[in-house]
Amino acid sequence: MKITKATVTEENLEITRPYTIAFKTVSSVENGIIRLTTDTGLTGYGAFNPCYEVIGEHLEDALTVCNNESLEWLLGKDFNDFDDLIRQVQLQYAGSISGRTGIEIALYDLYAQHLGLPLVKVLGQQIDSMPTSITIGIKNVAETLQEADEYVGRKFRILKIKLGISLEEDLERLIKLRERFGYDIRLIIDANQGYDFEQLGEFCKKTAGLNIELIEQPLAAGKEHEMRMLRPEIKKLVAADESLIGPEEAATLSREPGICGFFNIKLMKCAGICRALQIADTGLKNQIDLMWGCNDESIVSITAALHTAFSCTNTRFIDLDGSLDLARDVVRSGFILKDGIMTIPERPGLGLVPLD
Repeated sequence: MKITKATVTEENLEITRPYTIAFKTVSSVENGIIRLTTDTGLTGYGAFNPCYEVIGEHLEDALTVCNNESLEWLLGKDFNDFDDLIRQVQLQYAGSISGRTGIEIALYDLYAQHLGLPLVKVLGQQIDSMPTSITIGIKNVAETLQEADEYVGRKFRILKIKLGISLEEDLERLIKLRERFGYDIRLIIDANQGYDFEQLGEFCKKTAGLNIELIEQPLAAGKEHEMRMLRPEIKKLVAADESLIGPEEAATLSREPGICGFFNIKLMKCAGICRALQIADTGLKNQIDLMWGCNDESIVSITAALHTAFSCTNTRFIDLDGSLDLARDVVRSGFILKDGIMTIPERPGLGLVPLD
């Protein structure tokens, strides 16, 4: 099997529900979409959407590195040494984290299709299904409760609440959510680096009875020395996100005394599936659990993240709702979402069905 055509396009997938987090408001969604076609008639899909505030890369930056001309070296490549092909991608596109991610996803999709297996089977499936959290951005109490009512009505059972602008309002929103839904609904929070050490201590004290299961990146990246001073019962709830870009940071963060109980792995941060699995392995060796997150992404890359997450025994949370509010996409299927629970269909590769 050889690659005969390789293209990348920029697609505005739009968004039906703009939202705010601690450092920005999202009102549009542009993704880079990779398509690789082979002489056997198979097409592999990849997608990428970087977050500039995390990796310092805009989509336009990625597209200057990963474009139709730069993809020409893939033409004629076969899959006899797949691992070497992935290594070449990491070297060839060293200038773009997200570009590497998109190309690698497309290659993994093709490789698994060639083998006639879902990608998760190729990676080594450990998990069959898991509930995903669904995210509520920063908004007032009434709007938070209204959106939560909708999601609970759709049978989601893990709400991820964005915080980090006003501690007082953050606490009020969480208290009101518990009053509305009791403890049947699980709550996790993401401060997106919005607190300082003292605010985090106050937050944890005042939410002690609310059963918050995970606290994502409460302090700013670069403040890891402060996170090492957290009390053990808080530290075990903390997930490193913006502090964790790739395997190198995973190794640093896991050194004693560690800073967190969870790694938040995003394919768009770490440059693809291969490096994501290296982070996961570091977590496993150091008894750190995994949360798999995303940006606003096509079903293509959300599905790739899900396959990767389900191949890891230490996956405890998936936060893979990044395609649910898109107005359009280039594919459908990929994953099955029913009552807030995600599963993977028995189709080769990523199991995607093109819409174009």
